[in-house]
Amino acid sequence: MESLPLVAVVPIVAVAILGIVRGLDVRLVLFAAAGVIGAISGDLRPVLRTFLETFSNEKFVVPICTAMGFAYVLKHTGCDAQLVNLLVGPVRRVRFLMVPGVVLAGFIVNIPVVSQSSTAVCLGTVVVPLMRSAGFSPLTIGASLLLGASVGGELLNPSAVELLAVKAKTGTDLRVLSWVYIPPLVFPVLVISTLLLWWLSRRAGSGGDATTGEELPPQRSRINVFQALVPLVPLLLLFLSGPPLEWLKVPADWVAVATSNTPQPGRVANSRLIGLAMLIGVAVAALVVPRKASGCMRAFFEGAGYAFTHVISLIVVAQCFGAALTQVGLAEVLGRFIENNPDALEPLAAVVPFLFAVLCGSGIASSQSLYPFFYEPAVAVGENPDDVGALVSVGSAAGRTLSPVSAVALLCGTLAGVKATDLSKRLAVPLILGLTVTVVIHLVRQWLG
Repeated sequence: MESLPLVAVVPIVAVAILGIVRGLDVRLVLFAAAGVIGAISGDLRPVLRTFLETFSNEKFVVPICTAMGFAYVLKHTGCDAQLVNLLVGPVRRVRFLMVPGVVLAGFIVNIPVVSQSSTAVCLGTVVVPLMRSAGFSPLTIGASLLLGASVGGELLNPSAVELLAVKAKTGTDLRVLSWVYIPPLVFPVLVISTLLLWWLSRRAGSGGDATTGEELPPQRSRINVFQALVPLVPLLLLFLSGPPLEWLKVPADWVAVATSNTPQPGRVANSRLIGLAMLIGVAVAALVVPRKASGCMRAFFEGAGYAFTHVISLIVVAQCFGAALTQVGLAEVLGRFIENNPDALEPLAAVVPFLFAVLCGSGIASSQSLYPFFYEPAVAVGENPDDVGALVSVGSAAGRTLSPVSAVALLCGTLAGVKATDLSKRLAVPLILGLTVTVVIHLVRQWLG
């Protein structure tokens, strides 16, 4: 009888998948599915508790909302556009390097500007006319823009949403996750998928990807280096204050006051420290672009509100969905399978989130709902759960990039004038092969080490 609730979940999940495929709101589908699963199991309380706890959880709300607020300030002041111009400038007249150059520029911009859609818009206004004048097809332009903006640059930012699920389970500092565990995985995916996209674009040259010899549009204005460096201020502060350097000491009582519940402020200061770094970034932006200073706080709170609506909401419902699946024993089933097949843990940790993100179009929903199912099995078989969490995060980012229903794919398609499904077809082989090779490299490294 214990397996009956889990069996009953299968058609519910199937209906949820169908709803997502048909274009229903991911939040509505996941929360409705969580509620129905909770009702079938006979206890809605875990789902409701998870909703309320996550809705008000500062470890999600503070870093994510402040990071998005900072992104809006960068847009308001024009600092993000200055960074894009600085990065794209070197490849303006080197057509041969435009595809990898645009992808790399998008990846770098996505590190401080954690929103994929914001990165795509900021980059697209410069890149689309630039690549079009250079003779690249809309398909190549859109695919380059999408890959750079979405393949995982934000994972190198300690405020990345995907990593919060890992920290919640392991307690590992977000800066360690971003700068120690993520790079060995996200860089191979970036390099392999970029090289394959580059090769595919050149191979399709006869179909319209070849350069036309047209003059490139002139650069619109001189680059203000100070403004271009503003997006990097919070990252620099976090880098200097976090391990392994810890050169910049921030007193814990700046961000948290000791109470009977939190006798050591440092234990709760990590997410607030990210928020503090973002606020300092806002102040620097206002000082560097004084004519825009009066609107900076309005832009900041607009960005924070956008983050709560479009990011925090996804985390809330994803956590509820995960809680419902845990309640009916899915974690135990997956745990037993991995205990019997320990070699399958890490491939599954990358592939399952990848497929779920392709389906729902959200790397956040994928990582937040699925990582808890891999944590206990990882501990049980003696694998590092932080490594597994990095695989889940990178797999989720790759799946979001490939998904034709993700917001960033739809936006890139619109900017380039091509269907999102066509972008998915162009990026399918690069992303799948990139993720596969990355997992193999990771397994070989573990075997040798």
